[in-house]
Amino acid sequence: MKGQKGYAIASVWPRQAVSLGTLAKAVWHQFKRWHELARQRRQLASLGDAALKDIGLSRADALQEVERPFWDDPLAK
Repeated sequence: MKGQKGYAIASVWPRQAVSLGTLAKAVWHQFKRWHELARQRRQLASLGDAALKDIGLSRADALQEVERPFWDDPLAK
């Protein structure tokens, strides 16, 4: 029907309201996760060849991981 186009768009929106506190908490956790990823990648970059060999990584593997942006989370869904 011609007059119902707006209703189809409205039905896409989530039905549960998210509180501002819940949203702020989720944003805070995401920023903390990004900070942790960046810290871990800096530590990986600082490891020597012997330490990388101990954990089973080559220098190329480490560089590939270090070059990923902070928001590229391997555990993200």
